[in-house]
Formats: sequence, structure tokens, C-alpha cells
Amino acid sequence: MSTLPFNEVAGEPLNTEQAAYLEGLFAGIENRGLRFSDVEGTPMGGIDEDDLTVEERIKNTLHPLDAHHLLLEHARENKPPEKENVFRFKWNGLFYLSPNKDGFMARLRIPGGQLRSFQLREIAKVADELTTGYVQITTRANFQIRLIEPKDAPAVVQRIQSVGLHSRGAGADNIRNLTASPTAGIDTHELIDVSPFCHELANHILQTREFYNLPRKFNIAFDGGGQVSVAEDTNDIGVRAVKVVKPVGDLAAGIHFRIALGGATGLKSFANDLGVLVPPAQLTEVLCAIIRVYIASGDRTNRKRARLKYVLEKMPLADYLAETEKLLGYSLTRAPQNADTGLSEFEETHTLPDTPHPQVGVFPQKQDGLSYVGVALPVGQITPEQMLHIADLADEFGNGEVRLTIWQNFLLPNIRTEAIETVKARLEKIGLGCQQSNLRSGVIACTGNAYCKFAMSDTKGHAKDIADYLDARLTLDQPVNIHLTGCPHSCAQHYMGDIGLLATTVKTGGDSVEAYHVFVGGGFGKTRALGRQITKSLPMEKLKPHLEHLLRTFQEQKQNGETFQQFTTRHDEVVLAKMFANPEVMPA
Repeated sequence: MSTLPFNEVAGEPLNTEQAAYLEGLFAGIENRGLRFSDVEGTPMGGIDEDDLTVEERIKNTLHPLDAHHLLLEHARENKPPEKENVFRFKWNGLFYLSPNKDGFMARLRIPGGQLRSFQLREIAKVADELTTGYVQITTRANFQIRLIEPKDAPAVVQRIQSVGLHSRGAGADNIRNLTASPTAGIDTHELIDVSPFCHELANHILQTREFYNLPRKFNIAFDGGGQVSVAEDTNDIGVRAVKVVKPVGDLAAGIHFRIALGGATGLKSFANDLGVLVPPAQLTEVLCAIIRVYIASGDRTNRKRARLKYVLEKMPLADYLAETEKLLGYSLTRAPQNADTGLSEFEETHTLPDTPHPQVGVFPQKQDGLSYVGVALPVGQITPEQMLHIADLADEFGNGEVRLTIWQNFLLPNIRTEAIETVKARLEKIGLGCQQSNLRSGVIACTGNAYCKFAMSDTKGHAKDIADYLDARLTLDQPVNIHLTGCPHSCAQHYMGDIGLLATTVKTGGDSVEAYHVFVGGGFGKTRALGRQITKSLPMEKLKPHLEHLLRTFQEQKQNGETFQQFTTRHDEVVLAKMFANPEVMPA
């Protein structure tokens, strides 16, 4: 006779295998002196169960980390998951793509985007053997592979784990893949190598169950001051290294960290500085305390208001800091930023060279005789065959390491200087290159409607088409970033692009066709700004000549050395709309 306190999950009766598994689980818990009520999901802060979102109730019924047996059951029958399990399986990094496709997409966890060649080879083999071979680098320096039949999903997860990587917590209400400066440890301009801090936190997350039940998704980025930005101020937590040149209380001069909270550019929000300096030795515990305050304070009754940005609308930064310090048991060193300089009185400006698209090209490392090669990818798409060749290049001419970036490309670090030309030639043979382009190197696109049910356009296909069209007609003397995103979730962060394109649909001759709203003037870091909309609902046949006219106007009217963002900042939206309007494709 079953001793379980329930006999069904998500409205379905337990089968024999599920009942046996759960009876064993709760017997083990009881032997440790706990009761079922000690471990079952309960609403935060005394919230009534009926007020919780559907997703929170699903988690309370059966925590997704305890649902692996259901994944195996679906695999045995090769059947698609029910609605509740579509949500739960995201904790394994598996996203069922219905109604667009019948199969899973797998998203990995690659802290800092740092891979070894043997890991890259296994991902390539998994993609080739168990999926359609469609692989893309994401804007979180990560891999996504698709399509995966339910019968193959457990094998994909197992094989990824067999090479020291994970997919656990890669989706839904979890801390997503941690990003870090892709040139960490090799950049001649960096203040500190942030890799150890990124990996320490990543390992701690894997070992900490409470970090797998957040109110909503959560992003963290580490910037060590290198040339290739990680856009840390677009994350829920942005960690940035700074040079402190004189003591602050008990804090000695040296390299420390500033922390900013609440970034989410899809929600038109950049992270705001917390006003403290954190020494490296305390960084991980401070970040964990910040996460725990969010777990306790995030809204579990309304998913549209659950991100950290919304917590900070009700809980000012000073109060959030106070709650963090309660958990820490000590106070953090105060160092308010000057509104004009972005520095405290204790810091020194960190200046980087003005390098266009530093994620693409060949650059010397801090290690003598070595360089890193930033390889361009068309909107992050890569094939398993190319991945295998890249692994060979990393082994033959580097130290077996490959690094992904948030700009949907990758770096080959530690390449011997005398081997650079050989590496370039080998890359060309597989259809890749490392030549920076003021236009192509800045084109970013989300997954698009081929595989994402939220996207309203084929963003990746359109991005390639736009790049080809403009590149054949224009030569820019200033770099621009063009970001295409398929829906307001803004996975490609259209608000922070020099030119941001947000997909929509428009009626043409009685039919709905894919179109885009146009935003200009976005930026990040020291030039952070939200792009402003100047045009709406342009289908592709009008969008391409409009962008050409827009960029030609910029080239003709900009002041000497002026960037696209600087140019657009000088004018309000009405003036920009008139200035950039192409009389051939739209009314003036």
C-alpha cells in the first residue's frame, strides 16, 4: 500500500515506477529526521496557493529537478511532453519547440563561454548524430542544438555531461549561463582575469538546490576590463572590475568589483550601480546573497512582473543592499559613483583602445608570442563539421581552448604568432574568416520563427539578406551594430544596437507579411542608451533600401569622427524620422 501523501502529479495518476521512486525519496527524507511538509514546495511569504502563477504551482507539485524519471518515460515512448512537463524539462535545458517543430532544442551551460577541444568535438558529434545538425552560438556565449526527438533527449543530456558540461538550469526559472569577458586572462588591457570567479559561482550554482527555483530567469555577467565587452549592464547582476587607487575604509587599493542590479534591455532597463566596492575574496558570497534576496522578494503571482527590475521598483537599491548585508552578516564598503564620471572618488578611469568590433580579428595577447583570433560567424550559425575543424585548429596551433562570445562568434586563444596565417587559411577552407567588417561584424540575430514560437519573422535569414544587400552598396568608415529580434522578449537586445530591428507583421494586399520596427541610437557600457523608434512596420522590400538610405545619410551628414550613436543622439526622434525617411519606400 502506498505511503505517499498524494497519488497523482499534474492531474495524472502515478504509475508504478513513479510511485516506487517517490516512496524511496520520501523514505530517505524521513530517515534524515524530516517530514514531507519540510520539503514540499510552499508559496513564498505566505502567499495563497491560488494566487500563485500556473508555473509556480507546477513547481510546487513536483520540483523539475525531481522529474527526470518523466523525461525517461517520454523517451521510452518517444512521445511529446504535456504542458506541465514542457515547463519542467527546461530544467534539463530541453525546450520543446511545438508548434513550430516537433522536437526539443537543447541549450547548454558553458560558464564564461570557455570550452576545451574535446568538449567541442562531443557537442559536434551529438549535434550530428542525435539532431538535425543545426547549431547556433547564442547571445549568452552558449550553444543551442536542435531538433531532438524525445527518445534521444536523455542521451543528449548524458553525453553533454560526460565531457564536463551541463544543461541543468539552462532555461525557465533559473540562473542562465554565466557570461564573462571572452578574453579573460589573455587580454593586454584587462584589469583582472574574471574566469576563476565565473567558474566558482557556476559550480556553486550546480550544487545549490535553492538556486533552481527563482521567481523568473536571472542573468549574471563578469567584466574584467578587457577589449571585448560582455555588456554586463544588460544583466540582472553585472559585475565589473575597477581599479581602486587609494584605500576606502578597510578596503586596500587594488582591483575590486562594482556590482550593478536590474538590467534587462528587453524591458528597457540597464542595471544600476549598487554603490559598493567588493574585494575579490568576497565576490561569490556577495553574489549568492544578492540572489537569495531576489528569491525571497520576487513576485510569484505575476510572471510579467517577476524579474529583478520589478523588485527594485518596489525595493530601492538601498533597501536591497540592506537585505543583502543581513544575509552576509557584515557591511560592504560604500563608494557612490559620480553621476558625470561613473567613478567614485577612490577609482581611476580604465581606458580601452577604440577598436571596432574587437571580437573579430587577430590581436596580441599579454603572453609573449601568442595571439587570439576572433572568428566571424554569420549570425552565430555553425555546422558540426566546422566545429570539428575548429577543435583541430585549437589543438594543433593553440592550447586546445575555444571561447564563445555574446556577439555570436568565437575566439581561438593562445595561437602562436608564426601560425596565424596558417590558421587564417584553414578557416577560409571551412567557409569562415577573421576579417573585421564595419557592417557584417556587428550583425546579431535571435533564433527567429523557424524554431521559436514567439518570433514573428525569420530574423537569421533576414539578417544575412540585409548584410549582403548593404555590404554590396555601402562602405562604412565607422562600425555599426545591427540587432534583429523576433519578438519583444528581445533575445538579440535590439534596444542596445546602433540600429535595432523588432519584428512585427503588416498587411500587404490582404496578406500578412513579416516586417520590422526600426530603432536607432542604442548602446551599452560607457555609451549605454536605449534605442529610439523612428519607423514602424517596414516589410523587407522596403526595409533594405530604407537602411541603405539611413546609413548613407549618416555617412554624408556626420561630423568628423562621429559614431552612429553620437550622430543620432544629437537629434530627437522627429528630426531623425524625417532625416532618415527614404522617399522611395515611404512617405516623407
